[in-house]
Amino acid sequence: MNKPLAVLAGAAALAATLTVPAAATTTSDTAQSTTVCSPYALQGGLATHVCAERTGDQVRLYGTLALAGPPSPGTPLPYRKEVTVALTGTTPAGTVDRYVLFTGSYQEVGGVTGTVPCDAPVRGGFSVSSYPLGPDPVRLDAVLPC
Repeated sequence: MNKPLAVLAGAAALAATLTVPAAATTTSDTAQSTTVCSPYALQGGLATHVCAERTGDQVRLYGTLALAGPPSPGTPLPYRKEVTVALTGTTPAGTVDRYVLFTGSYQEVGGVTGTVPCDAPVRGGFSVSSYPLGPDPVRLDAVLPC
């Protein structure tokens, strides 16, 4: 046998004998996340919807703002738009009221988080207004599986 081949064969045999059997496989403890959203609606000239995201027994409500569509030809893209946002949740309980400066890109407004038991309904609403356009809240009433 050639010397290089003998060395390779010996190294392979040594590696095979030093291999330790793997321990029992472990399952991942990463919690699955489930998200449910309302349909999009037009509010304050923007496309909006409200979503609920469940991870374990924690639920987070958030709303989104985006352009309702491309601007008409010849009109500038809306750059800055001050909007009043209200995010309200009855389950989880809480309210977020704030001014948001919309700059023409997708934005998420969150801040209502709480513990919700499995198979309990999650309720939330999201409203946006920008003078002279008033709010037309989107609502979510759903059961998020655990």
